[in-house]
Amino acid sequence: MKPVLQTEGLCKRFGGITATNDVALALAPGARHALIGPNGAGKTTLVNLLTGVLAPSAGRILLNGEDITRLAPQARVRRGLVRTFQINQLFADLTPLETLALAIAQREGRGARWWRALGADSAIDDEAAELAARFHLADVMQRKAAVLAYGKRKLLEIAIALAMRPRVLLLDEPVAALDPLARRDFLATLTAAVAADDLTVLLSSHLLADLKRVSDHLVLLTAGELALCADIDDVVAAHKVLTGPASTVDVNGLHRHHHVVHVDRTPRQVSVIARIGTGPLDGAWHVEDAGLEEIVLAYLGSSETRELVVAS
Repeated sequence: MKPVLQTEGLCKRFGGITATNDVALALAPGARHALIGPNGAGKTTLVNLLTGVLAPSAGRILLNGEDITRLAPQARVRRGLVRTFQINQLFADLTPLETLALAIAQREGRGARWWRALGADSAIDDEAAELAARFHLADVMQRKAAVLAYGKRKLLEIAIALAMRPRVLLLDEPVAALDPLARRDFLATLTAAVAADDLTVLLSSHLLADLKRVSDHLVLLTAGELALCADIDDVVAAHKVLTGPASTVDVNGLHRHHHVVHVDRTPRQVSVIARIGTGPLDGAWHVEDAGLEEIVLAYLGSSETRELVVAS
């Protein structure tokens, strides 16, 4: 199955700083991808490159096989690539119903006359009201966005994005600043909406525990480079925790047949997170399954793990 959105050798440099480096991303159709990494890993830069907010220094971006690298952001939206922002960007003086009507009217090429459509076009009215109901906004759809609770504003952002009828939905830190209860409710609503519309989703965050609830694929960025891009079940199945006596196990020998991700040593014991290859494994190693959190933190390395929240 061909990726719906992919990148080839995608790089972004700001002077002497490389924010993303040779990123080869492939998003599976209909899958929900968690974009994980600590602060400063390049998550927002990658999303900005995908949506056309930033131009790449090198590389290509393909949407359903079409090269969209040089297309303007609005042209990408028309092709079905839609994003929400880490910082809330709603019109404060519009109600949710008006905001959704505006989005629908823009989608239909009637953006300059959207206020005439509200109340005069039953199709727009019905669709706006249906979106408001799906995202638990029916009780506040006549209130101005400025007075809505933060969680409601985040739900409105997702409703606006779906009003554009996307094929691929990019969400940049959508649960940032939400309390745990609001995060749970928001992610449950998002999951239901994504499943109903069969969307391909890339959802960025550094809150791994939350993303595990809504994602089936993992995209891991560290220092601007792609460390993993795969089905979460496949990632977990491919990695193991290896432990053994420091006096007898051979870490160097592991490198010949397996990918050693991280090594912890004590005077008595060596513990390794490794992606297991097809070659033999020395019987001196004790082998256990690795959890997703262990794998992610191993790739990020001890110097960066403080920024990644794994607790629920």
